[in-house]
Amino acid sequence: MKTLTEIKKQKLKLQKRYKQLIEQAYNLRQTDSAESDISEYQALQLLDKLNRLNFLHRDNMKPSL
Repeated sequence: MKTLTEIKKQKLKLQKRYKQLIEQAYNLRQTDSAESDISEYQALQLLDKLNRLNFLHRDNMKPSL
């Protein structure tokens, strides 16, 4: 299993890429709707990965009994 620091690094990397894709989708909305949709779809896939990492991070933060 990945360590907490590796999970945090991966989260930051995915968050940055997610933000880029959402911005790209927004900027392409008026000129190329197909490309905009592709960027938005890729961003949604990254969001799913981010949610999974958040779940892993949350589980690792619980104190051991």
